[in-house]
Amino acid sequence: MLAIESSCDETACAILDADGRMLAEAVLSQSGHAEFGGVVPEIAARAHLAHLPDLVRQVLAEANLVAGDLGAVAASAGPGLIGGLIVGSGLGKGLALSLGVPFVPVNHIEAHALTARLPGLVPEGAEFPYLLLLVSGGHCQCVAVDGLGRYRRLGGTIDDAAGEAFDKVAKLLGLGWPGGPALERLALDGDPAAVPLPRPLLGRPGCDFSFSGLKTAVAQRLAALPAATPLRRRQAADLAAGFQAAVADVLADRVRHALAMMPEAGLLVVAGGVAANATLRARLATVAASHGVRFAAPPLRLCTDNAVMVGWTAIERLRAGAPDELLAPSRPRWPLQEMAAPLSGAQAAPE
Repeated sequence: MLAIESSCDETACAILDADGRMLAEAVLSQSGHAEFGGVVPEIAARAHLAHLPDLVRQVLAEANLVAGDLGAVAASAGPGLIGGLIVGSGLGKGLALSLGVPFVPVNHIEAHALTARLPGLVPEGAEFPYLLLLVSGGHCQCVAVDGLGRYRRLGGTIDDAAGEAFDKVAKLLGLGWPGGPALERLALDGDPAAVPLPRPLLGRPGCDFSFSGLKTAVAQRLAALPAATPLRRRQAADLAAGFQAAVADVLADRVRHALAMMPEAGLLVVAGGVAANATLRARLATVAASHGVRFAAPPLRLCTDNAVMVGWTAIERLRAGAPDELLAPSRPRWPLQEMAAPLSGAQAAPE
């Protein structure tokens, strides 16, 4: 299985065998966006176009394979930036068509949701059903993962995603972009209790999220400082630590509510770029333990966008009888709730 990921600013390819074992992987983190303070769609699409062919050749060589050895091709087909999705899917479809093998379009969010099911990733496995907390730059939601293609959105953000808030606060603190990892490093030197910050929706019913007010509170704290006085590192570290602690408190509270809404879940999975945050991982592990459920977080390299998760999702769908979808469109919006489980021949309704 050759898998391609190009939904945002990570250009990635991977090759997995039929059992889901990774044979080769390559990820290129695009560097042309930092000066703009965020991802520029046109730059991202052009970078995918420039680098994907060489990445495909690279992973084939690392796996000691040639294109003719492939049994299927998969690519992220949405949601994401439409230019990049078209580039990745177009290359994948061209390869599949020329080789006469199936093409599997993959929902990028479903790929994050199923990452925990990669063989050997979670001790004792990640059997359905489980609760997913997806936290990234563009998504923040609690999802009941009842089975392949069977997802229930229990709650989501009503404004900013958690990763988006991290990046914006990092920019306010002068940390540049991408800001999440830089803010986490700075927070190590700060006191999370030094600057009181709000916890939006904490304790409210349900498991929706809101981070816009928290981001604004940090901006107001900075605006209250004397205009001619530069921000000292200690002040910045305290603000970073306080913001990170507030986000962790909110996410932990919302997950507690989500677990109460899904008592059948025996596993809590966190995925997405923000899942790499060590403070958040520790808080969620504590929440899971207090509810008597197991906790799983992917290794750091599989938290951000990658092609391994795309390939594994395609394998799960092919095993369930997914058809060749060479004509599938690229979709900038593709809600997880619109996914459906493919029917194998044994499961299909009789004629």
